[in-house]
This record gives sequence, C-alpha cells and structure tokens, in this order.
Amino acid sequence: MKMKQTEQDNIVILELSGKIMGGPDAALLNEKLYELIEAGKTKIIADLNKVDWMNSSGLGILIGGLTTMRNNDGNLKLVNVTERIKSLLMITKLLNVFETFDSVDEAIASF
Repeated sequence: MKMKQTEQDNIVILELSGKIMGGPDAALLNEKLYELIEAGKTKIIADLNKVDWMNSSGLGILIGGLTTMRNNDGNLKLVNVTERIKSLLMITKLLNVFETFDSVDEAIASF
C-alpha cells in the first residue's frame, strides 16, 4: 500500500493505492493516524479510488483507523470506494459502520 496526504479545509485526505493486506500496511496507516492526532487533525478522509485489492486484514486496518479517530473525537470517512471493496463492505455489514461518499467534496461537506 502507498499513501499520499493532502489537506483541504483542515481535513486530511489520505489517498491510498495498491493492495491493503495487513502487516506493514497496518503499521503505516496506524502511525500516520497517530501522527495526525498529535498534530490536532482528526477529520480524515480515506480515498480508496486507487486500491486494487483489500483482504480481511485490510478491512481490519480500516476498522482500527475508524476506532482510533472516533476515540480521539474525530472521524474517518471513505470516498471513491470501488465496486470490489464496496461488495466486501456489504458482505461484512461494514457499509453501515463507515460513512462512504462518491467524491472528496461530498465527504468534506459532511464534516
């Protein structure tokens, strides 16, 4: 997994790409989220447009990220969820847990 960070209206957008499979990916996202919390940034958008594949460990990483942000009075919202990942979220009933949006602008407006 690769991650690119941008910011708009004091909301951090993490553009994730590649495969989210657990292991080092979990550490990468977790470290980034704690770094953002330390900087006082708790409104996060994860852009999944360029994510090719995600397994159950990848879903666990996103759940952990959401929990981390909510425990710090923040939130983690998902945008540009591909059909493949959306079906994973549906099967696991996580589509009801995460707020998902079709565009970054929609997600920003929801904060």
